[in-house]
Amino acid sequence: MSNTDVSKKGALEAIIFASGEPLERMRLMEALDCSPEELDGLLNEIREDYETMGSAVQLLLLGSQVQFATRPVYAEAIRNVLDLKRNQPLSPAAFEVLAIIAYNQPVTKAFVEQIRGVDCGGVINTLCQRNLIEEYGRLDLPGRPLVYCTTADFLKCFCMSTLAELPEVSDTKAAAQVLENIRESDNSGLDGQLSIL
Repeated sequence: MSNTDVSKKGALEAIIFASGEPLERMRLMEALDCSPEELDGLLNEIREDYETMGSAVQLLLLGSQVQFATRPVYAEAIRNVLDLKRNQPLSPAAFEVLAIIAYNQPVTKAFVEQIRGVDCGGVINTLCQRNLIEEYGRLDLPGRPLVYCTTADFLKCFCMSTLAELPEVSDTKAAAQVLENIRESDNSGLDGQLSIL
């Protein structure tokens, strides 16, 4: 590896660390004056470095964004020191709405309610507050209804890099159960992952 590569790798690591928030790959390519392939190579090297040394920190590749985060296994220890309050776990209804949005996005509130058969305004607001979904825009229809999609925090919470990693399912209830099972298999819980990121 040349000195130029080393300095780009170091600069990339420093930028991601200093940000604390997810960064768009495009912004990083512009800052480092590199191609998408070169950026991917540098990101993979950094990710492997942290894996190899068994660090408590990991590099998350979240679709078009990247971010450093602590590993979920340390959530409880961090919570104890920082005195972070535990959020209420998601309800079955929230998992169902989240599954509908994740598998069909972008979607309107009316679409979600048509599938569930009940008003979902409160659940959608809760998911927005937890930053698992966000307003994606408006449809060019009468009333200009909002459409919703999942966020980078959704990917982080469910340990995915892209939505393509969502398992195939036959219906909404199965999709909600899949998401709930993914969270239960991670002993830190949804609230721990959200609080520590």
